[in-house]
Amino acid sequence: MHENISNVKVMVIDDSKTIRRTAETLLKKAGCEVVTANDGFEALAKIADTNPDIIFVDIMMPRLDGYQTCALIKNNSRFKSTPVIMLSSKDGLFDKAKGRIVGSDKYLTKPFSKEELLGSIRQYVK
Repeated sequence: MHENISNVKVMVIDDSKTIRRTAETLLKKAGCEVVTANDGFEALAKIADTNPDIIFVDIMMPRLDGYQTCALIKNNSRFKSTPVIMLSSKDGLFDKAKGRIVGSDKYLTKPFSKEELLGSIRQYVK
């Protein structure tokens, strides 16, 4: 399970600077290229320019939440097949089900481990 994930372009969308920084540090150490956005609007503005291979999106965000952001990404024919992983501090069945409805590929509960983060990328990219 140690496929190389270097040069994978990862987008992390979270309104928490701490989470963005933590994820970015872990991912860069693994050799990934990282693009961050602090909310759904910023992410949608950046996504077409950066073309990420995989997207991690926080559920609880102001303005545009993770579900809405995921739905907008998945409704765009260019990004329909891009894996979207939901991040949430709640581990509820309802949240997971709602995540599936909007087309997310996986659901990670915060705080996530390095293994979960990198494992998700190995699972969905390439």
